[in-house]
Amino acid sequence: QVQLVESGGGLVQAGDSLRLSCAASGRTFSGYAMGWFRRAPGKGREFVASVTWSSGRTEHARSVQGRFTISRDNAKSTVYLQMDSLKPEDTAVYYCSAQMQSFAAWGSWGQGTQVTVSS
Repeated sequence: QVQLVESGGGLVQAGDSLRLSCAASGRTFSGYAMGWFRRAPGKGREFVASVTWSSGRTEHARSVQGRFTISRDNAKSTVYLQMDSLKPEDTAVYYCSAQMQSFAAWGSWGQGTQVTVSS
């Protein structure tokens, strides 16, 4: 497994932007993909976005398409989530995760970073 460290959360107003970062520490990331999930108060974990490490192919949940953008920096073993036009319903703890092989489960979860969007 790989250790993941998230940063960049905070309290913002609706319409503002934030950028989350997640760095794979200890070694160069060599897995299949990295992604972002979130858990809002009283709700289950929700997929937000993912990026395959070699090709850079991205996938975004319908709820964030057009507002959030995932990207990666292979040299830094870091994945980013640019969040624009934030809405109060985006309030959640955001988690970074790694998928080491294409058909493997998501594992190696980070500690999470809180994003709060006020109306």
